Amino acid sequence: MERKKWHGHARAAALVGCTALVLSLTGTAAQAGGGGDLGRQVLGAHDGWAAEGTGTTGGAAAERVHTVTTWEEFRAALEAGGTAPRIIKVKGTIDAVSQGCEAFAAEGYDFDQYLADYDPAVWGHDTPVTGTQEDLRAASAANQNRAIKVDVPANTTIVGVGRDAAILGGSLQIRGVDNVIVRNLTIEAPIDCFPQWDPTDDNKTGAWNSEYDGVVVYGSTHVWIDHNTLTDGRYPDSTLPSYYGKTYQQHDGLLDIVRGANHVTVSWNSFRDHDKTMLIGNSDGAGATDAGKLKVTLHHNRFEGVVERAPRVRFGQVDSYNNHFVVTRDQPYGYVFGIGHESRLHATDNAFSLAPGVSVGKALKKWSEAPLTAENNYVNGRRVDLIAVHNAEIPAETLQSGAGWTPTLRTKVHSPKAVPWIVDGGAGAGRLR
Repeated sequence: MERKKWHGHARAAALVGCTALVLSLTGTAAQAGGGGDLGRQVLGAHDGWAAEGTGTTGGAAAERVHTVTTWEEFRAALEAGGTAPRIIKVKGTIDAVSQGCEAFAAEGYDFDQYLADYDPAVWGHDTPVTGTQEDLRAASAANQNRAIKVDVPANTTIVGVGRDAAILGGSLQIRGVDNVIVRNLTIEAPIDCFPQWDPTDDNKTGAWNSEYDGVVVYGSTHVWIDHNTLTDGRYPDSTLPSYYGKTYQQHDGLLDIVRGANHVTVSWNSFRDHDKTMLIGNSDGAGATDAGKLKVTLHHNRFEGVVERAPRVRFGQVDSYNNHFVVTRDQPYGYVFGIGHESRLHATDNAFSLAPGVSVGKALKKWSEAPLTAENNYVNGRRVDLIAVHNAEIPAETLQSGAGWTPTLRTKVHSPKAVPWIVDGGAGAGRLR
């Protein structure tokens, strides 16, 4: 992607003796059906909230299998055949923005002119931007929106072939459907080529706001996201320029689960190098659609280099266990679990590897009054009461203990002491047999 003009875009020794065991552990839940064919495998019984009721089988019963090597072929495979079961195998790297941001720009759009027109010294901070260049920016953004978003139908399995299957710059929209599986893919977060300047944002100091998540689960049910690597990849936030003294933010979320989505399992994924990573429930005012839903299980995922939202939760009964959260010395860091409106987070048996000087209390962030369960979590190899430490370090944001429910849909729960080497050896794309 052309950035100059358009501004777009160990523990190895310890693992050697454990490889066979890790492979066994990571493959167990998927072997309920399909044998060695990843496209035919289904979610195992009791493997998180996506196993509730009818379970999650994706396109396992498909009569036809699509193998795609380009973004255009991928779109066509998603659009063909209505809601009949389908398996789509992604081979190699497919790029939704292979022609660069210039391909989406509306005629007459000029970023330098945009900067001149809406400079706070000229425009101020009291009203949203309007005018010719903002209209052209919006038209350019609409062009990109149509090009990079794809709708995933019901009864679909999308699976990467081998160890190097990847989707770059595309946004998978799992909207209003049932029974979807996404596995074994590296998904590089979309770059928003045309962020909008909002001078009224951030207490009227202004901010650049971007669109596009890597994967969106919106009002859908029975969704299994497994053994993927989701990352900013080639375009981490550290490479983004600044204008008007604010980062030209071109990323949104990696995986958002919102608007009445329900019965979702997120397992054995690697989330890397991203800011606002995972949102479960996107509005305090969405009770009409979200109350009693947003039931999500997160297990055996690895989070490294993420700033916040791992996840941030509203409304949902979210079960987070056996995940590994890694915070390195120099990375930006806000929090891990965000405790939001009417949420009931159950976070147990997780492992945290925190660099020296990183606050343990910041593992939890209180956004609203909502009780949670946080038991048997280990920080740097030692058991820590996360709620007690948070309340001691941040007394102005006291959290209540006791989510009021106990998860029953779980597979093997490993000792949190063993989680770092188990998860690090098995999470992410290319780790499936």
